[in-house]
Amino acid sequence: MSDDLKKGLEGVLVAESELSSIDGDAGRLIYRGHTIEDLARGASYEEVLYLLWNGHLPSNDELEPFSDALMNEREVDDDVLETMEKLAASDEQPMAALRTAVSMFSAYEPEDDADPEDLEATLRKGRRITAKIPTALAAFERYRLGEDPIAPHPDLGLAANFLYMLSGEEPDDIAAETFDQALILHADHGLNASTFTSMVIGSTMADIYSAVTGGISALSGPLHGGANQDVMEVLIEIDESDLDHREWVEQATEEGRRIPGFGHRVYNVKDPRAKILQERSEELAENGESKWYDYTTTIEQYLSEEKGLTEKGIAPNVDFYSGSVYYQLGIPIDMYTPIFAMSRVGGWIAHVLEYQQDNRLIRPRARYTGPQDQEFVPLGDR
Repeated sequence: MSDDLKKGLEGVLVAESELSSIDGDAGRLIYRGHTIEDLARGASYEEVLYLLWNGHLPSNDELEPFSDALMNEREVDDDVLETMEKLAASDEQPMAALRTAVSMFSAYEPEDDADPEDLEATLRKGRRITAKIPTALAAFERYRLGEDPIAPHPDLGLAANFLYMLSGEEPDDIAAETFDQALILHADHGLNASTFTSMVIGSTMADIYSAVTGGISALSGPLHGGANQDVMEVLIEIDESDLDHREWVEQATEEGRRIPGFGHRVYNVKDPRAKILQERSEELAENGESKWYDYTTTIEQYLSEEKGLTEKGIAPNVDFYSGSVYYQLGIPIDMYTPIFAMSRVGGWIAHVLEYQQDNRLIRPRARYTGPQDQEFVPLGDR
């Protein structure tokens, strides 16, 4: 057994997976062999969920009952809504509210007595979680605004329905397509911290509610989720300053400020997801306010070309453009990370199910560095 220390498990292979693959040097991301570009531009989030959970893209005959099953699971119990209202009134953070909601979902699970090794039952439970998360999140936001929650729309897909439940108005095609793409782009990304957390919990054969709750908890940390919120806060700071946006970024870098949304643990080139969201940001700008797109493109050009960050392997990641895209869609800034969870839950569930097919309890070691041969002194003599 090797005694080599790999802090953060960097570079350590712990599992084999057919779900997603990342080439950080080429800027390539695939889900089950399909490029992220093809999926984002040609599929729906529901199709991608089906792909991750079932191994292939659905036919029309497969997609319709799958989408119907998701729609039929959207309603949440009144107790969950009451809890969301109380949490909103107490000024709880959205990610903490989401963590609580998912834990509560399990109290109303119709298959709560299913055998942990019944992976079909686990998948059905995961489908219910995925369907209900948008409803709980939208209700929490409505309560924060002092408004009643809006019931799910029976004729809208998951992405469009979430935007509808936030505002009460059906989104236009551009908004719905943009948000659907954003969900696809965030659905899976290898063994990131939250996915690995879900897998560790799943390896104990704990239920999928526990695994998803663990994933949410890991994603809530500022080193994992939240960078797109940081990006948007910087863009707002630029907008409110007296400086031109190019002058602002020049001054900020001269002062040694780090601009969020640049650099990634895996990618050494521009994140392929960022390229897609940049296109959507431009399209939204053409049909609305253009300044957010102008700010981000100016920052990217300055840092990449004049500061040479791209040559150093530091390029825009998905968060750099998702923040402004969500803002243009009217989504509150502190809801960005919960939306990340709303998408990534599909990947968490897929990885847990895949790992449990050939399960082995995940149990790494730690190198002991504490004292040896300590003399024990009875309590009365200490």
